[in-house]
Order: sequence, then C-alpha cells, then structure tokens
Amino acid sequence: MSRLRAALPLLLLVIAGVVLFASGALDRLNPEQLVAHQAEMHAQITANPWIARAAYIGLLTLAMATGIPGTVIIIFAGGFAFGVPQGTAYSSVGLTLGSLILYLASRYAFGSGSRHPPALVERLHHGFERHPVSYTLFLRFVPVAPFGLITVCLAWLRCPLWLFIGATWLGGTVALVFETSIGAGLGQALTQTDRIGLGLFMHREVLLPLAAIALLALLPLLIGHFTRHRRQPQGGD
Repeated sequence: MSRLRAALPLLLLVIAGVVLFASGALDRLNPEQLVAHQAEMHAQITANPWIARAAYIGLLTLAMATGIPGTVIIIFAGGFAFGVPQGTAYSSVGLTLGSLILYLASRYAFGSGSRHPPALVERLHHGFERHPVSYTLFLRFVPVAPFGLITVCLAWLRCPLWLFIGATWLGGTVALVFETSIGAGLGQALTQTDRIGLGLFMHREVLLPLAAIALLALLPLLIGHFTRHRRQPQGGD
C-alpha cells in the first residue's frame, strides 16, 4: 500500500497525459489548424492577452509534466502565436514548471532509490556520481534521450533540486529558442504563401533553426566519435 501511495502522483500524471493525448487537443495546434484559424487566434490573444498566455503556459506545463510525445508542436504554436522572444519566455516557464512537477512526482515514487533502476539510469549513474554538475548540464543541453525521460532518470539519480532546476531552465531554453523560431518562421513563411507543404521548410526563417536543432541532435554521435578516436592510441600502447 505504501508503494502505491508513493507512486500515485506519477500514475496520475501518466493518466493525465493519456487523456490529453487521446483528447486530440494537440491536433488543433498543428500548422494546418493554426493557419486556418490564425485570424481568430490572434483576435482572442488581443482581446484576452493574459488569459491566452496563462492558458499556453498551463498547457505546456501539463504536457511536460506528463511526458507525452508531441510537446514540440505546442512550442511551435507558441512561436507562431507570440513570436520568438515572448514565445521562448512563456515556453521556458512551462517547460521548467512541468519538468519540476514530473521530477518531484518521480522522486516521491522512487523513494530512496533502492529498487533496481532502469538500464538507462545504470548507464548514467557512474558519470553522474563523478561529475554531477557537468553531467546534468550535458544531459540537458545534448538531446541524448527524450526530455521527459531524462527528467525521470535525473529524479532516480537523486539530482539535487537546485541543479535540476538550473540545468533544466538553461538547457531547455537553448533548445526552445530554435524550436520557437521554427514556429515563428512558419508564421512568416505562410504570409508569403497559402499552401502548406514541404516548401514552407525551405524558407530561411524555418530552415536555419531546423539546421541548428539537427546539429544539437548530432552532438552525442560527434562526441562519441571524438572520444573513441582519442582513446584508440592509448589502447594500442
């Protein structure tokens, strides 16, 4: 019974994520829907600026707290609706709050961490124990795994709260700048054409942040390649 009580907050978040994903609410934020209702959307934002911003932050917070896939669609929509500076700021708040909720629920569910950890946590444990600050920053800046999964792993590793919040905000915001720029770039590209297709991604406003995200995704492979390359001469001695 005590284990079930400890796992209850995390289970409720999982259930909330399933309900949110199954409700189709995220489908309304895809580019086609945003374009079709952009006049209405901007009118509502103008009429109710604080409610619109609070609703956006709340939706992203819930999505990040549940760890559901597709949160990047929400971030794109934030850039589309609010532009890069405001969209990044609001997304940063939602991402940090949602990740914190998931982290705290996971910490409570895992207790002292005496249970056998997942395989990914086992792989991260040695490096985290030796260099917790640099390792946590690396995990947040470099997308080695989905953001929510890394949050759960850091909770199991009992990452200090101050380090988790700082690394999540800093590393998450770096990626948010590029992701929000894609959403804002789509909005600018759509002012030049009313057709939605692959051609939209060829516009400079969309292509440049996409290239930046691709480079971030390649970082783990590049780091692993150079690490192996440096170790080879030592192994041959």
